[in-house]
Formats: sequence, structure tokens, C-alpha cells
Amino acid sequence: MEREIDTRPIVSFGEILWDIFESGKKIGGAPFNVAYHINKMGATGKMISCVGKDELGAELLGKVKEANISTDYCQVTQEQETGTVLAEIDENNEAHYTIKEPVAWDFIQWEDSYKELLRNSQALVFGSLGSRNSTSKETLHKLIEIAPYKVFDVNLRPPFIFQDNILKLLEKSDLVKMNKSELRQVLQWLGEEYTSEESAIKYIRNHFNLDGLIVTKGSKGAVYCDHKEYLFLKAVEVEIKDTVGSGDSFLAGFLSKRAKGATVEEAMKEAVYLGAFITNHQGACPEYSMEEFEKFKQDREIG
Repeated sequence: MEREIDTRPIVSFGEILWDIFESGKKIGGAPFNVAYHINKMGATGKMISCVGKDELGAELLGKVKEANISTDYCQVTQEQETGTVLAEIDENNEAHYTIKEPVAWDFIQWEDSYKELLRNSQALVFGSLGSRNSTSKETLHKLIEIAPYKVFDVNLRPPFIFQDNILKLLEKSDLVKMNKSELRQVLQWLGEEYTSEESAIKYIRNHFNLDGLIVTKGSKGAVYCDHKEYLFLKAVEVEIKDTVGSGDSFLAGFLSKRAKGATVEEAMKEAVYLGAFITNHQGACPEYSMEEFEKFKQDREIG
């Protein structure tokens, strides 16, 4: 029996920006990273965002087009400059971010064209950072009301952590991805004591009545939990160049594989592989081919 493939686009909402490294600037922003890798994996990612009417914005839109992602839903504003983030990599190859505000993606205005885009999509992907400002937040909540399937990548970025908004987004979501520290933070907000990883994951899944909850744990693997199954996958051993965008590529791997009719376990394996593959490269959106990715998978096994 052939698996049903969903060819509708997966729409990302939120920040698109330049990550400024010591070595230079690279395109980034978690929602864009997801769209980029979804396209690389053979599905269709689209992006709703905003850039400034400046040199950095024009260059950013050029990079979006190069990635075969439509710029039709990327607004341009004269009022704010294009987003930038100072990204510093520590001795453990972990990334630390200083995120400028306010910038263009804080002011994503509602457009009626989004209605048709979302109604003909398979999912809306969003994070918590993209709604730190009231304008983009209002637009996001309107999109959530229309979206057929809501995918929330919690992605907490201090100091932009607003408990009430994040809990509301969790209530409206279908699929949620978070890391281990975010799991503990949400549990604390709910007034629950952390007793074990599994009980914490199941509690949050049940509390928000989620279709699925993914918890990523870096080198310790990842967990998927829904109302039927609790699935743990080990990580792939890999030389880490940096961890920028690894969680975003993980989510893209999962969503793109599910769009092709894969089982949850198959999609989680793809996610683990893609996350590891990207940590083996510099930056969130390196240039690569499916052939390179497939070869990477062949050379390694998930334990």
C-alpha cells in the first residue's frame, strides 16, 4: 500500500535575520531555518516574516530566494531595520545569542493573503520569540485560528520569556517541540514537581492535550510522546562544528518525513540524523545536497 504524500506547504512564522559570527554573518532565525531544511528535504516550506528596507534586508531576501523559498509573504518595512543577532560560540561549541530589538520581524502586519496561504497549508510552525512584540503576536494568534495544524517550537530565548503567552500558545498547539530545560521550565510554571523525565513529558502532553510532544536532549537523544506511544531515540555520534540551528533542522526532518507519509518512528530517525548532520556543519543553514545527507546517514547508525 502506497503512503499518502502531503504536498501542501508547511508555513513558518516569525524571525528571519542575520546571525553575526566572528567569522561573518549567516542567514538565520529559527522559523526560517525550519523552512530552509524542509525545502532541502524535498517538501515545501514557506515563510511569513518582515525585513527592513535596508541593505541587510535586500541581501536577506536574496538569500531566501536562493533557498527556493518564496518571498511573497516576507514584508518590507521602512520603520524598522532588519533583524540581527550576535552569536557567540563557547568552548563546548554551544551557541549564545544577543538578540537586537526592536527590529523588522517584531512588526509583522496581518495580510488577508495569509488566509488562503494557511487554509491551503498542512501546518503552521512558530516559536515563542516571534511574538515578543504585540504586533507580530497579534498576527500570529490570528494565523493560529486559521491553521489546520499548529506546530510550536518553544525555543526560549532570554530575556524574551513571557510565561502567559507561552502557556497560551501551548494550549493552542497540536505538536510541540522543546528541549530538556524548557520541559523543566514549563513544568515549573504549571506548579508540578519534576520527578522523572518520562512522567514530566507525559504530564505536559496530557495537560495541553497535545497530538504529540517532542523533547530533544542533544547528545542524549530525543523523545516523542503521544496518547499511544512513548518513543526514545539515541543521538548520532558526530563531530560538532556548532549547535546553531540543530533543533530547527531536527524539527524540519521530522515534519518533512511525516509529510511523505512516514511513521512517527521513521520521522524521528530522520530528525535525529538531520540534527546531527547540521551540527557537523557551521551555521544553521549550510549548503548541502540530499546525496550528502543520505551518505551521512549510511555511514552512521542510530543506537
